Amino acid sequence: MDMTGARWRKSTKSGGNGGNCVEVADNLPGAVGVRDSKDPTGPALVFAPAAWRVFVAQVADRT
Repeated sequence: MDMTGARWRKSTKSGGNGGNCVEVADNLPGAVGVRDSKDPTGPALVFAPAAWRVFVAQVADRT
């Protein structure tokens, strides 16, 4: 998938110390990208928006 227009963001809970984190791009039509912030030019996982919403809801239920 072409991720050229992706706008990557980190969680506000990741802090500003440059720690290990994932970045999410949710501005792409029909896809949500996830990548390692330490390797921004590396590979990204791509999820369907509905699958991403389920994942986020499950994580939120456990925190």
